[in-house]
Amino acid sequence: MFGFLFFVLMAHTAYGDVSYSVPEEMKRGSVIGNIAKDLGLDVNRLSSGNARIDTEGNRKRYCDINLNTGELIVAERIDREGLCGKKASCVMKQELVLENPLELHRFILNIQDMNDNSPLFKQTLINFEMSESAVKGSRYLLDEAHDADIGVNSVQTYILQHNDHFLLNVVTRENGRKYGELMLYRELDREQQKEVTLILTAVDGGTPPRSGTVAIHVTVLDANDNAPVFSQAVYKVSLPENAPLDTVVVTVIATDIDEGHNGEVMYEFGHLPETHVKTFSLDSLSGEIKLTGLLDYEEESSIELHIQAKDGQGLASYSAVVIDVVDINDNVPLIMIKSLKIPVPENVLPGTEVGIINVQDRDSENNGQVRCSIQ
Repeated sequence: MFGFLFFVLMAHTAYGDVSYSVPEEMKRGSVIGNIAKDLGLDVNRLSSGNARIDTEGNRKRYCDINLNTGELIVAERIDREGLCGKKASCVMKQELVLENPLELHRFILNIQDMNDNSPLFKQTLINFEMSESAVKGSRYLLDEAHDADIGVNSVQTYILQHNDHFLLNVVTRENGRKYGELMLYRELDREQQKEVTLILTAVDGGTPPRSGTVAIHVTVLDANDNAPVFSQAVYKVSLPENAPLDTVVVTVIATDIDEGHNGEVMYEFGHLPETHVKTFSLDSLSGEIKLTGLLDYEEESSIELHIQAKDGQGLASYSAVVIDVVDINDNVPLIMIKSLKIPVPENVLPGTEVGIINVQDRDSENNGQVRCSIQ
């Protein structure tokens, strides 16, 4: 044991004499540098000393030495991201070992980042649900793209596909990493466009630059920004006065282009006189108006009903139903004697008025025209 320790201590050592900058992903067999020349060693000493390269920590041996020329050559693929991740400095400590006598020469490989990775988003699709009532200037955080490279070779900016509603705001964190925000600059309108699809691109700063994309899908949620609209401002209907009960007078229709509860339409009468309340019914869901009482042309020849359509959030619109009641010959003439001279003297002259008779018929036009005769 004592003899072995003494032998090692007598070995010639040199610390940090040489360092090499090595780009990652160099091809196997590529020359890193001439270590014999850089250390001032005789090339013949490499063969006689059985020269070999050892890696600190028993890691994979990424370089080898050409005993004939003294050149360091790449022995294995060097992937900086696999070795050092996102560390700013990627250093591998190596040793050139010579025997007879034993010599250790330490050298360093500084692995330089190459732009061999493209930016990647965690997802292939980013989904948003936004209300059409969202105000201009609203911001929505976007997922950050990841680039395994470092420095200028990492993500430098984001680009948003041109569209009618959103702008992109790129934010730089204190650590230099960047992310994007969607900013609404023109209000959404679900009735015009229910969905918006965008493409977001992350670009690194390498030469040439690499990029990665993600699709952004925006579902526009309905806000109650539309009132129901009747198909007609005024519905005009003719109805005979003898129409039977449960006759369908008319079906009013109002549509609301909002969705779901916001687009559900309910119908109701506006203010009606008590007589009309008993004469007509309105189905609140279908808009169907039925006759529930008797009509009388002689009492009312034209009827106006005010209808209201209201959606689930209370927005409403109005229409009117004008009913023209058609006369039916349902009244007999009434004879009323207004004046009668009784008795009539026998010497009265022909043409002398002896009485006034008044005849009335409540029906109209032809139905109200009366012919009188005396038997």
